[in-house]
Amino acid sequence: MSRFGEPARGLLKGPIETVELESGHEVILASGEPVAFKTSEGLFPSLNSVGNLSLKRVTVDMGAVGPISNGADIMAPGIIEADEDIARGDVIVVTDERHGKPLAVGIALANSIFLKGSKGKVIRNLHHIGDEIWNLRREDLGKG
Repeated sequence: MSRFGEPARGLLKGPIETVELESGHEVILASGEPVAFKTSEGLFPSLNSVGNLSLKRVTVDMGAVGPISNGADIMAPGIIEADEDIARGDVIVVTDERHGKPLAVGIALANSIFLKGSKGKVIRNLHHIGDEIWNLRREDLGKG
């Protein structure tokens, strides 16, 4: 988690455990809450953690919320706002326009200048509200 700065260290409080999900993702739990997950591409913060980190963000219109919540990648037409310094490969937090709530964690497939375009997939959705990481809790594991 060092690539996410000093605040990431503060996420690892309380009992730490790891769980491997059916998807193959390894999830790190701190005090029973998912704080990070690991894929073949590296370690990423969970939606539970993004509020404590300084990550780059994009905001999507409300029409994109449903598809993103079902795991869809983020398409350029749905993006209404994006941080200006996003580079391809950056970890991105996707928020909704109405409440500013985090919907997904993804990887930028393009630089900022191309994110608010007319077509194309621009962010790969790695973790979203309602997925198996989001729903994971210590009590779901029969522990505690």
